[in-house]
Amino acid sequence: MHCILFVNTGFTQDTSTFKAQVALGLNNPSRDGFVMGYEGQRYNFPTVNLGLQYMFKPRLGVKADYGFSRMSNQDDAQEFKLNYSRINIQLVYDASGNLGFLPSRMGAFFHIGPGISIVKPLGNYTQNNTSYFNAMAGLEVHYGVSDKLSMFVDVSYINGFSKDFEPELNGFGSFNGHVLTLTLGASISLSGCYYCE
Repeated sequence: MHCILFVNTGFTQDTSTFKAQVALGLNNPSRDGFVMGYEGQRYNFPTVNLGLQYMFKPRLGVKADYGFSRMSNQDDAQEFKLNYSRINIQLVYDASGNLGFLPSRMGAFFHIGPGISIVKPLGNYTQNNTSYFNAMAGLEVHYGVSDKLSMFVDVSYINGFSKDFEPELNGFGSFNGHVLTLTLGASISLSGCYYCE
C-alpha cells in the first residue's frame, strides 16, 4: 500500500505527549485464512480499537493498542462466528511536518509494530481456538477539532504469521490469516493540547 499525503508548511503543530484513542469500523479478513467450506464474509462489523500513545520525541513515539473484531460466515458457507483479538506495540511517526499539502489542523501518522492475534470461535467450534504472532502497519489521518480532541481515519493491515491448520478440521469456524481494517476514531490528549496554532 503506497500513500502520499502532504501538509501545509505554514501550519505549526504541537503533538501531545500522551493521548488515548478509540476507534470503530470494519474488517476485511483474507480468504486464505479460512478452510474450505467455512469462508468468512468479505466485510465484517465491528472492529474496535483502543490505544494509549506516548510521544517521546516531537515526531516519534510508541503506542500500545488492543483490537477486537467479529467475523462470520459468508452466505454459502457453513454457519459460524468468531472473535478475533490482537494486542500490538507499535512505533508511531508523525509525518505531518515533512509532507506538504493537507489543510490546516490536519496531520498524518504512520504506525508499525509486532503483536499477537488471538482467535476464539463461537458456537459449535469453541475447541478451535488459535493464536499467532502478527505485524501491523497503518496510516492515521487526523483532523484537530479542538486543543484536546482530534478525529481520525485509520487504515491498517495486520499480517498474521501462522501455520496451516493440521488437520483441516481444526480450522472449522476459525481463522489464521491477515486482516485489513478501516476505522473512524477519536484521539484525546491527556497532556497538553493536541494541535496548537
